[in-house]
Amino acid sequence: MLLEAIQSGWVAPLGPMVDAFEAEMASRVGVGHAVALSSGTAALHLALLGLGVGPGDVVITSTLTFAATANAIVYTGAEPFFVDVLPETGNMDPEALKRALTSLGDKVGAVIPVDMLGKMADYTTLEPIIADYGIPMVCDAAEAVGSSHAGRPAGSFGQASIFSFNGNKIMTTSGGGMLLTNDGDLASHARYLGTQARQPVPWYQHEDIGFNYRMSNLLAAVGRAQLMRLDDMIARRKELRILYKDFFAEVPGVTILGGHDDSSDNSWLTSIMIDTEVAGFSPTVLAEHLASERIEARPLWKPMHLQPVFAETRGEITGVAQKLFEAGLTLPSGSVLTDTGRDRILGTLATFVSQQEVGK
Repeated sequence: MLLEAIQSGWVAPLGPMVDAFEAEMASRVGVGHAVALSSGTAALHLALLGLGVGPGDVVITSTLTFAATANAIVYTGAEPFFVDVLPETGNMDPEALKRALTSLGDKVGAVIPVDMLGKMADYTTLEPIIADYGIPMVCDAAEAVGSSHAGRPAGSFGQASIFSFNGNKIMTTSGGGMLLTNDGDLASHARYLGTQARQPVPWYQHEDIGFNYRMSNLLAAVGRAQLMRLDDMIARRKELRILYKDFFAEVPGVTILGGHDDSSDNSWLTSIMIDTEVAGFSPTVLAEHLASERIEARPLWKPMHLQPVFAETRGEITGVAQKLFEAGLTLPSGSVLTDTGRDRILGTLATFVSQQEVGK
């Protein structure tokens, strides 16, 4: 597909591959419209603008997320408000959301739940809460392509949802994202603003401030090829998740975040939670041991309310996200890991655990 795109001469933003990628993704998710963009952040930004979010508004989102979620809110001139999460999943806490909505009243312009590490938020509970307040919901499904909740695919919830196709995601266009919605006007507005707000006349004419946010034809070709492989890539990650679950089932004090019910997850990343007192070792010590064997492991997202740039930002904080951050460690989870690579990782983990048991 990439060669076809190059040979067609369409290398700049837009083109037949973009159109096809949008149609294929909209069909897979089951929504009326998909808008291919330069990043998931761009998709969040345009979704919020399309819903009229701006200065004077407050947008509620999960504190346990990547900075892009909060940054997109700030781009609109609105104020982020961080809500804490559930300990089992790392996703938005419905009770904390209720308290936030009650305290903020009519200042809330939107709510952005985040699908943490490919596990979708509890939309069965969140959706009616948000709807009761008449507030639009934009779903940050950046990490959840291919996941589902209650039989509905990621990308199909809310007034709009967004995906990320960044290089580290389960499917990638090297850099890119997508806005998904059943609202034709919202999709059209996103296309307009994302193409520098160019007016439909022969010359360059602009009546609004726009953005250079559209996806290139070449990257859309990569996305189409990745979409064809998505189910296989998810299956590979699920296999690795099962291996990790089986291994840590025998290690006291270590659990898989969200692993108690993950059949509908895409298993994008597998993170373990380590109770240091029970396990006898900390996430830092394990990460250092893995690094000594040239195996990368990373901490869980640092909550937004703990980030210096958002130190003065308001929120409904229970302390759960901070505990998950302190206890969490994300293990190698890629779908391109070979069987040899998997065996090396598991062998290194086994050696580490044995050493801890001997040292007790």
